[in-house]
Amino acid sequence: MEDDAPVIYGLEFQARALTPQTAETDAIRFLVGTQSLKYDNQIHIIDFDDENNIINKNVLLHQAGEIWHISASPSDKGVLATCYNKTPDSRVLACAAVWRMPEELESVGHESPDDSASTTQTLELLCQLGSAAPGNVACVTWEPMGDGKKVISLADNHILLWDLQESSNQAVLAGSASLEGKGQLRFTSGRWSPHHNCTQVATANDTTLRGWDTRSMSQIYCIENAHGQLVRDLDFNPNKQYYLASCGDDCKVKFWDTRNVTEPVRTLEEHSHWVWSVRYNHSHDQLVLTGSSDSRVILSNMVSISSEPFGHLVDDDDVSDQEEHHAEEKSKEPLQDNVIATYEEHEDSVYAVDWSSADPWLFASLSYDGRLVINRVPRALKYHILL
Repeated sequence: MEDDAPVIYGLEFQARALTPQTAETDAIRFLVGTQSLKYDNQIHIIDFDDENNIINKNVLLHQAGEIWHISASPSDKGVLATCYNKTPDSRVLACAAVWRMPEELESVGHESPDDSASTTQTLELLCQLGSAAPGNVACVTWEPMGDGKKVISLADNHILLWDLQESSNQAVLAGSASLEGKGQLRFTSGRWSPHHNCTQVATANDTTLRGWDTRSMSQIYCIENAHGQLVRDLDFNPNKQYYLASCGDDCKVKFWDTRNVTEPVRTLEEHSHWVWSVRYNHSHDQLVLTGSSDSRVILSNMVSISSEPFGHLVDDDDVSDQEEHHAEEKSKEPLQDNVIATYEEHEDSVYAVDWSSADPWLFASLSYDGRLVINRVPRALKYHILL
């Protein structure tokens, strides 16, 4: 039974790290990492049963430290990477590692029979990212559509390309580059582009966006002062190879064409506080999700700069004469961008939003108080896009 009502799940801990289980394309599954200073941290495996509108969870111990970022292998359901803080000798060090979950939890179907009886299992450490190159790691991004063997980590002012070998038990540094300049330069986030044969990565540091070629680890483009304040997140349009979205502490979401970086193609100013997360829908790139410290999640329809600015393209053979006439009228001018919905189920800063890798109409958002909310694109809009 499909219903537009949100489904809410509360973790006992504060949390800011969220990812879909990217390699799982049949079942709806998200991974959430906790931030607790006092207790052992955890990764919650959240399975959403959309027929019955219920959440099943499994919990993995992440004893290494509080989790700031989590990302899943594109090819192996059981493998994930975390960035976490550990505090040796009361210093805080941000590290990154690649882990494997227990085999019986890799696929959906295994669920705790009863919450009280559920035993917490532990992750297997495959390898550390960064013993060769110290620094505080901000994020790890996997080569999209790859075999799960290449990852990039951003540590302080270094961008590091790793080859995962020996079943991911060993990370070999395959290339690196550094930010040069005055002051304390530090990356805040990065994404690997699915285009250009997966040879490009975009990064954010301070108010600047940069593109890098992973073959030479050299800079391809630079957008200085992309935002008025710190850039928090970025994402690539999955269907338009030069299009990139960014968001930041100036409360704005900006859309860029990396071939012409003098000014953004579009700017959204719907949030009233820092925007922490921006995500394109993988199938319908006009749908863009954002999450902010204003506690809101906003779903926007950026159709004018999408791969289908005139609406959905239908095959001529499927259209009757009457419909064809209507479609012709409709297709003469681009559709208007608008806010589709604002979601207010959170009461704290929304640090992460992400789409399901299995259901293009379903997304999750996570606020710092440990509340995970699963929502759907409004049904009326879904059918408008499809029909």
